[in-house]
Amino acid sequence: MGLILLVPVLAFLFLKSFGSNSFALRTYLPDRVDSTQIGEKWKRDTVFHQVADFILQSQSGRTTTQKDLNGSLYVASFFYTTCAGACPQMNNQLARVQEKFRHEPRVKLVSYTVDPVHDSAAVLERYSEQYGAIAGKWYFLTGNKSAIYQLATREFRLPPPTGEAPGLVHSQQLFLVDRDKHVRGIYDGTDTREIERLITEISILLYTYDHNKSGT
Repeated sequence: MGLILLVPVLAFLFLKSFGSNSFALRTYLPDRVDSTQIGEKWKRDTVFHQVADFILQSQSGRTTTQKDLNGSLYVASFFYTTCAGACPQMNNQLARVQEKFRHEPRVKLVSYTVDPVHDSAAVLERYSEQYGAIAGKWYFLTGNKSAIYQLATREFRLPPPTGEAPGLVHSQQLFLVDRDKHVRGIYDGTDTREIERLITEISILLYTYDHNKSGT
């Protein structure tokens, strides 16, 4: 098991030693393919989805938008506080990610509640304390239910949550969103090996930003 967890880290170190152009993370969620005619040939470029802006409320009661994330990459997730199954597992894993990048201001975490009627800012504040959420680094967000569900379905292409709390069924996927608001990774938030991959791919993006002016 230890060897399996080391594989992504060793792969990153190998790629790092051979320069920043050796590896690029995949971009997810294509929107369309644009075609441009150059002479007698057609050039086709895939245009990838950019996560749209939102206006929600954080656990501190402060209005939060994408502007609070400008210049950062972030890990997005969906949860609710009375979830007794996957959510605690997922948030424990996210606490690991926060600790790994505690001193890296360009890495943030954004957790959207899918039960905003119950999960007020005050409820989220108490809940976030259980996981040691750092203010300004890990945002637990609530707000209008339809806006949050639209965010899940339109921006992250997830199926809508179904049922009622505490039996709400929702995705346990995590999304790595780069500073241009493109999704660069999708992970199972309850799988330790997937979290190791997430940590490695965050490191790859940061390294790319530090060594490649284009930031791609």
